[in-house]
Amino acid sequence: MSKGLIFFCCACTILLFTIINLSVGLVISGRFEQLVSINCAIYKDNYDDAKERGISGDALKYGEEWILNYCNNHKAMYNMEYTSFVFDIVLGFICALLGLLHLFDVKKDLVSKTGLIGLGCGIIGFVLTFVYIILNGIVYTTIYHGFEVYSGYSGITKRDGDGVFAEKDGSDYKCIYYDSEYNKYALYAKYSDLGKKQYNYNKDLIKTVNEAGNCVGHASFCESDGKITAGTTGHGRNYNPITIPPTSDCDKLYAETEEGIENKDLSDRFLTTLLLGLFVCLANIGLAIFGFLLFRTGEF
Repeated sequence: MSKGLIFFCCACTILLFTIINLSVGLVISGRFEQLVSINCAIYKDNYDDAKERGISGDALKYGEEWILNYCNNHKAMYNMEYTSFVFDIVLGFICALLGLLHLFDVKKDLVSKTGLIGLGCGIIGFVLTFVYIILNGIVYTTIYHGFEVYSGYSGITKRDGDGVFAEKDGSDYKCIYYDSEYNKYALYAKYSDLGKKQYNYNKDLIKTVNEAGNCVGHASFCESDGKITAGTTGHGRNYNPITIPPTSDCDKLYAETEEGIENKDLSDRFLTTLLLGLFVCLANIGLAIFGFLLFRTGEF
């Protein structure tokens, strides 16, 4: 296979995979439309105020700092998705068109210039796509707290494959995923968890939870010290009132079940854009390398 044909294939790969990403991208598909109105400067001011008040250590790390990083990472991913996708499509189209012309012996005297264009496009495309992949990966491994976090929304309770998030421990319930008094986020599911069966519609799991009766709770019950006292009353994910029954009634506490597959769809979109983004990065490297070879030899 000639270096010119490989150059053309790399450009087509960039173009094709980026077009696919346009249809599944989290921001472009509207899944993160709330980002448009989120102002991270507010949370930066809150973070600075907290430091001035002497807050430090885990109290700061899992308090105002976490919220600020959460906002900044999502906002950066939002901006880079548009930037990287648009650049990859435009640059991929230009290089594919030039490559196609040269394959049909059109303007063969401009091969060196085409190679130089490919070298520049490959480098720019790689940098932009790689930055997007990093930001996407950071958000993917962050908890799915929803943008309502700023108005008190408490996320999706983390639970095991049986839907359990707390177990009987003497006269109380011990929360399985509790970490520390400050790190309440360990109690909630990450984007990367959302593809699992316990976070989507599951007939068997719904049956199990229904049979458990009132033995249902929410991770917010665990935030103070990792234990739940029987008789505690609070609200679940949808603000439905929940009262924790006596330990004599329940050996385990189950999280509220999900009725749809929206969580799996969200997780799948993350994975798809990540994987296709990696292929686009590799294709950009190939475009830059073979663009350089075309520039040096002037032969397609």
